[in-house]
Amino acid sequence: MVIRIAAVGDVHMDEDVVGRFRPALEELPDCADVLLLAGDLTRHGTEAEARCVAREFGNLGVPVITVLGNHEHQCDEVPQVVKVLEDVGITVLEGNGIVLECAGGRLGVAGVKGFGGGFSGRCASDFGEPEMKAFVRTTNESADALGRALRGLDCDLLVALTHYSPVPDTLAGEPLEIYPFLGCYQLGQAIDSAPTALALHGHAHHGSERGTTPGGVRVRNVAHPVIKQAYSVFHLGDHLERHQVSQN
Repeated sequence: MVIRIAAVGDVHMDEDVVGRFRPALEELPDCADVLLLAGDLTRHGTEAEARCVAREFGNLGVPVITVLGNHEHQCDEVPQVVKVLEDVGITVLEGNGIVLECAGGRLGVAGVKGFGGGFSGRCASDFGEPEMKAFVRTTNESADALGRALRGLDCDLLVALTHYSPVPDTLAGEPLEIYPFLGCYQLGQAIDSAPTALALHGHAHHGSERGTTPGGVRVRNVAHPVIKQAYSVFHLGDHLERHQVSQN
C-alpha cells in the first residue's frame, strides 16, 4: 500500500507569479494522488491574490488540500480568500480533517495553520500579562484542534498539515531569535498524540527540510524556498521516500 503525496508551501502568489508552477502541476495526476499546500499561498491575503492561487492550483486532476498561513491573515480577508479557493474545489482545513480514497488506501489529512511560541526549554509561558496569556492560549488552542482532528480520522495513513513548524529541526538555518515565531512544541505533541505517519509544514524559508517529532514522526519543511521546486512527492506506506520533481 503506497499513497503518493505532493506538497509545497509558501508560494506567495500574485499576478506576476501566475504560470510559474502550472507546467509541473499539470503532471501531478501521473505522479501523485493528492497535493497538499502548507500555507502562505498569497503575499498579503487579498481576494485578488487568492484568485491567482485558484488559477494556478485549481482543476489539477487530483484533490488539493491546504491550510492558510500568516500571510493570508494580513489584509483581514480570510473569508473571501477561503471562498475563492473552495469555489475551485480546494479544501481549506483549520482544525479539521478529511479522508480521501486513494488507490493505495484511505489517506487522512488533518490541518491547522498553527502558531508560534517556541520549543521545549525556550518557549513562551501562560503567565504574566494578558497579552502573553492570549498569545500562548492561541498556540494551545491551535495545537489542541490539530490533535483532535488527527485522532478523529478513520483512515489507513495519517498526515498532519500545518504552516508553522512542530519541531525545531526544520528551522535550522533560521536565526535562533525568531524560532518562537516560526513554530511551537505543542504542534509536535498534537502530532504525536495520534498514529501520524508524516507531518508537513512551511513558513521557515531559510530552514532545513527534515526533522522528527519527539515521538518519532517524520517532519518535512516543504516551503518553496527550501525545496526549490514546484513540489516534492512523498511515497507513504511502509516506508517514506522523497522524490525530486523539477520545477519547469
